[in-house]
Amino acid sequence: MKKQRESQCTQKTISLLSPLGTIQVSGCENGVHTIQILMDVAPAERSSKAPLSCVVNDSPAETSPEMQRCVEWLQAYFSEPQTAGSLPLPAFHHPALQGDAFTSRVLHVLLKNVKFGETVSYKRLAEMAGNPRAVRAVGGAMRRNPVPLLIPCHRVISSSGQSGPYMSGKGDHLKQWLLTHERQRGES
Repeated sequence: MKKQRESQCTQKTISLLSPLGTIQVSGCENGVHTIQILMDVAPAERSSKAPLSCVVNDSPAETSPEMQRCVEWLQAYFSEPQTAGSLPLPAFHHPALQGDAFTSRVLHVLLKNVKFGETVSYKRLAEMAGNPRAVRAVGGAMRRNPVPLLIPCHRVISSSGQSGPYMSGKGDHLKQWLLTHERQRGES
């Protein structure tokens, strides 16, 4: 029954230009399904071509309140990140975030307990999610996070203090940028 309800969603996509490059937010009237960071701007070019904030590049004529809430949250995160935590998050409408599967539990624990400017190790997050031996499973949950930025998988680092992979290793420079962005904005 759940799959049937989801297949009846009419998903729309909003494209945003951000300091990370283009971000695509897909969702329906029930909530946000996915956020994709497209990495269309090379790291060396990012500082000169990318906007300092997050602006809508392309949007369908009608967007749901949940999609609009997501756009507003992302805009706040990039322009005044310390205020993003006080804004309401949109509803999520992706199977990985429903139910009580370990991935869902880990992502919700991360969202609820690791605040702006903080980091947590994979090991500590496994403990917080109720299974201290599931460090690799936490890594898998981070890879399957359908809504990065909203659920801050970039804040999960290795026990050694190294940042660890982001977007299967292709976005490590983005993870560093996000962590620096939060540290710098948190101090101001």
